[in-house]
Amino acid sequence: MGFTIEDMLTISEEKYKMKLIAGDNGWSNSISWLLMLEDLTIIQNFKGKEFAVTTGLGFQTAESLEKLVQELNEMGASGLLINTGKYITEIPHSVIEYCNENDLPLLTVPWEIYLADMIKDLSVQIFMQSVADEQISNALINAIESPLMADQYSKDLRAYIDIDGTFQIALITSGDLDSMDTVERKRISFRMQLFLANLTHNGQFFYYDSCFVVIMNAISEKQCEEILEPFAKRLNVRMPQRRIWIGISSQVKGIENLHVAYKRAKAAVRMAKSEDAPIMYFDRMGMYRLLYSVEDHILLDELSGELLQPLIDHDARKDSGYVETLESFLRNGGSIKAVADEMFIHRNTLLYRMNNIRNLLDCSLESPEDRMNYLIACMIRKMNLSLEDKDHRKS
Repeated sequence: MGFTIEDMLTISEEKYKMKLIAGDNGWSNSISWLLMLEDLTIIQNFKGKEFAVTTGLGFQTAESLEKLVQELNEMGASGLLINTGKYITEIPHSVIEYCNENDLPLLTVPWEIYLADMIKDLSVQIFMQSVADEQISNALINAIESPLMADQYSKDLRAYIDIDGTFQIALITSGDLDSMDTVERKRISFRMQLFLANLTHNGQFFYYDSCFVVIMNAISEKQCEEILEPFAKRLNVRMPQRRIWIGISSQVKGIENLHVAYKRAKAAVRMAKSEDAPIMYFDRMGMYRLLYSVEDHILLDELSGELLQPLIDHDARKDSGYVETLESFLRNGGSIKAVADEMFIHRNTLLYRMNNIRNLLDCSLESPEDRMNYLIACMIRKMNLSLEDKDHRKS
């Protein structure tokens, strides 16, 4: 997950007398680059994850410093370091309070520290980590695409992750990510990484096949949920203009099974879009785990159509609602009372409908096998209609 505030403190706490004085909960924020900042001019060009460094020359009043931290937070900056002692001798309480409330790390180094040396040192570390992250991401993509080449990618990954441990994947999509320009997609990517608190060295984040990919390694399922549930809520609050869906795989053991986790996360994100659910867990999808995992969508359409076409045609001509009635009947185990209550229709009306449905299908719907086949067909149709509706609204 890149070079973090924690990494920077580990290197600089003693060497540069660096202290974290506020925004402790942002200790896992990734840093893309260090930038000197003595006024607000360049903040509007921030893409996210920049770490600002200032002597305080242009921010000597409490009001100007408050404005600085507010704009940095709005632009997705990783944090702020103030070179205290000359222009700023004491950090205003209001600034500390704002940084704590917004998990924006605020750090200081004393005036005797030569900033140019510190920035050069840390910039080298950031660059080296970014190169390592790129190598890790490429190796993980190889593990997803070419699971049989385990010897090759295991060698590349062994130094960075627990290749024999557990893996869980979350896929994040907004439906139109590929159509965005690169700068906008990177801005969203950086913001998402800032929101993924507490993942740090146990996870990787990258863009692949129209989704942002989060790979969690050697983390319990409970910990994954504790990371991803607040992440999903925060995304919806901070990015309300975008509809975002997250699909989460089950856990798998060993890097050689990473491709399995990826396919399951893909099935989960498809169902999340279909149901318009912000977050969907593969393990909680029931029978839909099987249906959304089938990549041959034409086969699913054929299976559903072969069984339901007489009802689909009748509904198209008469607006009779027979497919909906059949689905309710099968889902409720054939209980006439339960279906009548659910659909708000009289018992006799339902009996009349079911008699017509049986005649159209030329099936009594009495055997468990017939009921199972028709229920699966109804589930496939519902699934496809939901996805078609999303695609239509998107276009």
